[in-house]
Amino acid sequence: MSLERPVRVAIVGAGPAGFFTADALLRLDSPRFEVDIFERLPTPFGLVRSGVAPDHQKIKGVTRTFEKTAKHQRFRFFGNVTIGRDLSHDELAAHYDQVVYAVGSSTDRRLGIPGEELMGCHAATAFVGWYNAHPDFRDFPFDLKVERAVVVGVGNVAIDIARVLLRDRGELARTDIAGLALAALEASTIHEVVLLARRGPAQAAFTAVELEDLTHLASIGVKVDPAQLQLDAAQLEALDVNSRRNVELMRKLAANPRETARTLRLEFLASPVELLDDGNGRVCGVKVERNELLGDKARGTGQFFELSAGLVFRSIGYFGEPIAGVPFDAKAGIIPNVEGRVTRTPGGEVVPHLYAVGWIRRSPIGVIGTNKADGQAVADRLVEDVAKLPAAPPRPESEMMALLAQRRIKVTSFHEWAKLDELEVAAGREKGKVREKFDTVTAMMNELLRSTPSN
Repeated sequence: MSLERPVRVAIVGAGPAGFFTADALLRLDSPRFEVDIFERLPTPFGLVRSGVAPDHQKIKGVTRTFEKTAKHQRFRFFGNVTIGRDLSHDELAAHYDQVVYAVGSSTDRRLGIPGEELMGCHAATAFVGWYNAHPDFRDFPFDLKVERAVVVGVGNVAIDIARVLLRDRGELARTDIAGLALAALEASTIHEVVLLARRGPAQAAFTAVELEDLTHLASIGVKVDPAQLQLDAAQLEALDVNSRRNVELMRKLAANPRETARTLRLEFLASPVELLDDGNGRVCGVKVERNELLGDKARGTGQFFELSAGLVFRSIGYFGEPIAGVPFDAKAGIIPNVEGRVTRTPGGEVVPHLYAVGWIRRSPIGVIGTNKADGQAVADRLVEDVAKLPAAPPRPESEMMALLAQRRIKVTSFHEWAKLDELEVAAGREKGKVREKFDTVTAMMNELLRSTPSN
């Protein structure tokens, strides 16, 4: 059976996973999809805007692809709408044939060690949001007037944090970094960032591209203990391409140390076991246990050392947050699903017409481009399930808009985002930056009110 009417789809989350899914659906002539994307912020693009480091502008170029999708006549953007607060899931589902959640993983995994509650210990998610002008993190109290920072984790986000903390401030000043963050970095006294990895260099999660980028920055030296890089030819050959390249790069760095004012130190086979208190409720150091590898698994040796540090970031993975009315796997931090079709419990019964895509579907793995294949795969599931839709259309859109108006929710369109985009770029140009971002929702909405002619 094929529907003669259009299939109405709501996608919750305007990041890469949401846009790639929308694009895959809108490319089809039959079934004919109409796609609305809902986003809790007035701005689209998710982690491309608020997660990609400001000195990685090339990566942010993917938004040009999303802008093409947004111009499609069967696409609409509903910004400044939080599903689960402004509209319940059931209210949303009543107005659409199919609903896709593409909300990502917005919180972090905890270390679970004593001292984690001390001032000066922060989630990587908060710091990344802060330097990217995400409204949720604008007022976080990051004190950068310390000598050393420790980042627990060796993924790409950990490398990003280290690079932003150590990079030449003049170079950062030309990016779209948040103004508040740039001012704090210009006053920073950090001269060393230590990345702690519980396993060895062969298991490091960052990509070789990220590590190689650091080697081209004259202001940052990279230190790694040559003794931790001892792999024989057979061990090296057994690694995948990225891991082998990582080890080769680290060997070059170890063999040719560079003296600089600011240093990134890679400390492998090391797990934090306690954050140390300075007596005033603030972190002053990290107690670390040396590990040994048993196969690919790390085991503590009972040998300890201490690192002085006034700032600690946990960067050991992202975790999803539940949405009222939507199934959630609290252990895995994702919406339970089978190939994108949401299930009531992990491995349980499929919920009709409900889907998940991106990190909230598969957990926080992969890069931005990974979401393109994921979006296409989940879009294929929606197409397969069109035959199961009722012949009658969902409730009219006018009812949903009336609900939002009744609740005094000011919905922003993609056209209105384009106005904000122009203003940010213009403000940045005056300062010699790529853009100067609005960092509060209030500022965004006030600007839109000023630019909207009164009746």
